[in-house]
Amino acid sequence: MKPFKAVFPGKYIQAEGAVAQLPELIRLLGTKSLILASSTVVKSILPRYSVREELKESLVICEFNGECSEKEIERVCSLIQNEKIDVIVGMGGGKTIDTAKISADKNGIPVIVVPTIASTDAPCSGCAVVYTMNGVFDYVYYQKMNPQVVLVDTKIISCAPSRFLVSGMGDALATWFEARSCERTNSENACGGYSTLTGLSIARLCYDTLLKYGISARIANENNIVTPAFNHIVEANILLSGIGFESSGLGAAHAIHNGLTALEQTHGLYHGEKVAFGVLTSLHLTDNDPCENETVYQFCESVGLPTTFRELNIKNVGYDDLMKVAVATCRPEESIHHEACSIEPESIIAAMIAADATGRMRKKQ
Repeated sequence: MKPFKAVFPGKYIQAEGAVAQLPELIRLLGTKSLILASSTVVKSILPRYSVREELKESLVICEFNGECSEKEIERVCSLIQNEKIDVIVGMGGGKTIDTAKISADKNGIPVIVVPTIASTDAPCSGCAVVYTMNGVFDYVYYQKMNPQVVLVDTKIISCAPSRFLVSGMGDALATWFEARSCERTNSENACGGYSTLTGLSIARLCYDTLLKYGISARIANENNIVTPAFNHIVEANILLSGIGFESSGLGAAHAIHNGLTALEQTHGLYHGEKVAFGVLTSLHLTDNDPCENETVYQFCESVGLPTTFRELNIKNVGYDDLMKVAVATCRPEESIHHEACSIEPESIIAAMIAADATGRMRKKQ
């Protein structure tokens, strides 16, 4: 009998100007640090702060190569070993963060996560998605521990394009529906146990927060300001969704996301945008309550998440393309098998077509 299990980051800190705490946190955990950062962070964000000046020769800065792949992980691991790094900081988007988390785990050192966008729930989790060099989903890597620190600077995140925040809402939107499915089917969560009441409650709070503050948060982001609503959505996207999905489990939405990566046309879309369409597809797949479906479609439309194939950049999609997505979605290891319904490629295709047709019909109203 597997245990009830929930996992959390060691510390979660969210504030305007939070990056100023980074040198102190690094010194708390180690003596020689590596910051793995996206090109935007290296060129535009790090120069605004005194992190390099405070840590001096005990800091190495490495620019992320753009894909969380085995090749990139090997490169970072070699740098950790050669430079005798004892704490790593992942600073940037989801793939930068995931690469830092995996590299830290492989070398047995602590990791500090500093997301510069609120586009996924990757920062708090103890798992990471590895892709091929061409951006196709490869596998999920599970770390021994969750990050020691998640440091969220809301001022930095408010200056990022609002599409990132909206994408994060798409990722977070799946949290409650997938958690509920795992509870109904008594399926394992993403940390090797069964959901606790804490995990389920956090997953539900995530969904309620999105519905209540999503539109206001997007408006704040579009004006590069931090408001209470913006703070709430950043917390929902990063902390509530992170704890909720990992401690309660995944379902159809993320499996459909993984299937969609098989189509090259979708590679320009963000993770949460594809997950959101996965949520809509799952509603049709599982014969969900039409009234709740209406609420979810309204939310996606109000914040700007995709509800049609055209918005997924697959407007001329054919049956063979959909079958490619469906077959990948139904792989034995995928989380879609946590759903309480028959899982066949044909039923996935039907649900995707229904999700798209509903989205198109609503746009004509």
